[in-house]
Amino acid sequence: MIEVVRPGPLATVQDLGRPGHAHLGVPSSGAADGQALRLANRLVGNAESEAGIELTLGGAAFHFHRAAWIAGSGAPAPLLVNGRAYGMNAPCPVPPDGLVEVGLPTCGLRTYLAVRGGLDVEPVLGSRSTDLLSGLGPAPLSVGDRLPIGETSGLHDINVDVAPVAQPPDVPVLRILPGPRDDWFVPDAISVLCGQPYEVTPDSNRVGVRLDGPKLLRARDGELGSEGMVTGALQVPPSGLPIIFLTDHPTTGGYPVVAVIRASDVPLAAQLRPGQQLRFAPAT
Repeated sequence: MIEVVRPGPLATVQDLGRPGHAHLGVPSSGAADGQALRLANRLVGNAESEAGIELTLGGAAFHFHRAAWIAGSGAPAPLLVNGRAYGMNAPCPVPPDGLVEVGLPTCGLRTYLAVRGGLDVEPVLGSRSTDLLSGLGPAPLSVGDRLPIGETSGLHDINVDVAPVAQPPDVPVLRILPGPRDDWFVPDAISVLCGQPYEVTPDSNRVGVRLDGPKLLRARDGELGSEGMVTGALQVPPSGLPIIFLTDHPTTGGYPVVAVIRASDVPLAAQLRPGQQLRFAPAT
């Protein structure tokens, strides 16, 4: 059992989500940076799909009632076990009654903590993920919450010392594919989108990253009927300022989507901090 001593600004249980329910209005949800959660799970011998803890800006502490193996990945943050520092992207032993603390990331936004055996909370629609938009899955973690650890017998041996992970760039470049509604904008809209940097606003969350910067002008009046949305879509409301949809995005929307970020760049978008700049570039 893991007991939450301090959850930080936002701590949630996340796995790789509950895809396949969009027709019911249920987002896929799951880890915003799925690549980081997969790595953390591999480092402790789990299947990549096991549930772990997603931390936003760190600041968390957890009491482990029994010995365990953990690994942190994603936004690099100080990781302490009973006050002793350990590295990110590597398996780390926790003794019985151990205290694990995760500090403020040096860059990036979301840090992932995987424990060998995974978190055995009750699944909803096949997933243990917290969905902030629909309210499915476990509630965001609070002081005193207890998280059961899953069975560890039969797992892969821990045979990786450390995984080299590139430091995220100061100004990430997100590659985009135009459309499906780029024809709702003036002909140079994609050039404007890719021509200057945008800045992440404080209104961003797991639903979407709101941006400030050059406005995208429309070539048509009126609004669309609601249509399906995907993770990585760049939806543009009447303000002309795009919103990057992350994993808790609504399944439908009525504002036009000018472009979609390549799936391989969504983890970069998930690590964007308020106040950070980013750029867009056409995918080749």
